[in-house]
Amino acid sequence: MQLKIGVVGLGFMGSTHLQAYQKVPGAELVAIVSGDPKKREGDLSDVKGNLGISGEKMDFSSLARYSSPEELFRDPNVEAVDLCVPSHLHAALAMQALDAGKHVLVEKPMGLDGDECQRMIDAAERNNRVLMVAQVLRFWPEYVVLRQLKESGQLGEIRSAFFRRRCAAPTWGGWLQDASESGGGAFDLLIHDFDFCIHLLGEPDQVSGVGVEESSRGIDFLEARLSYDPPLSAIVTGGWHHPESYPFSMEFTVIFEEGTVEYHSECRPLSLYRASGEKEELNKPEEDGFVAELRTFVEACQQNQAPLLCDPRESRRAVMLALAALESRNKGGEVVTFS
Repeated sequence: MQLKIGVVGLGFMGSTHLQAYQKVPGAELVAIVSGDPKKREGDLSDVKGNLGISGEKMDFSSLARYSSPEELFRDPNVEAVDLCVPSHLHAALAMQALDAGKHVLVEKPMGLDGDECQRMIDAAERNNRVLMVAQVLRFWPEYVVLRQLKESGQLGEIRSAFFRRRCAAPTWGGWLQDASESGGGAFDLLIHDFDFCIHLLGEPDQVSGVGVEESSRGIDFLEARLSYDPPLSAIVTGGWHHPESYPFSMEFTVIFEEGTVEYHSECRPLSLYRASGEKEELNKPEEDGFVAELRTFVEACQQNQAPLLCDPRESRRAVMLALAALESRNKGGEVVTFS
């Protein structure tokens, strides 16, 4: 059974999703939305992003092409909507699509505050539709292996975790530089790592954050410490480091009782350093993270069941965790209770 999907927004992430859907069984693209006539014709060659994925020219001749999301929401041929729009539009458009009877995949962050995220969840439940947030890190091969190691128990308990994600300040899509519309670097980047900490470790008891935000220079840096029951602790750090030339990278170091697992996207493959002194490069899934994410969404819609691997209630808590860390940063590192 094919799921008929409409993609709203043809910027970097919309373009990335369009490419990935071509490899997702059961996905049928039937409609797109863009305010740009050139993009509606399929020319996405000018699309920019920070992952080395370039836009391309695509054949949209068989698709319904709309200039506004509302037109797509009224299309009875569209069963599911993929929202790749600026962050401040996520909640309103997701609720409109859900109330129109569509399943919804919405890009991260889910929203910019906990209340609007809860309204999205309520709309999905009210309409008996699937709502999923595109927290792609849960599907990224190296992070999938890390979760599997945790679940297997073969390395014992986690004692410490460190996650970092950073890139140049974005120069595309002017809304990203406006923190009222994007949430800034913490929501653009670190929302992935906050979400993955909840996924891997659960929710912390307390949060503290330090860093600096100087938007005129392209700097928005945060280092957050997440405090759990001792001896477990986690650090999430990174953000925007000046525009243009600074390269994107992501990494983690997770210390288990019986070994350390480490990965750096630029210079170190996923490796296990055992307590016995042995080093082992770990195998990882071959499926691309975006493809795995979209496949999970399609399968959830086909079954009309909540996506257990990416529960929107946890996505909401990740937003709350990012806000708590930013609150602490604004208060000079004051500890914030997370509840």
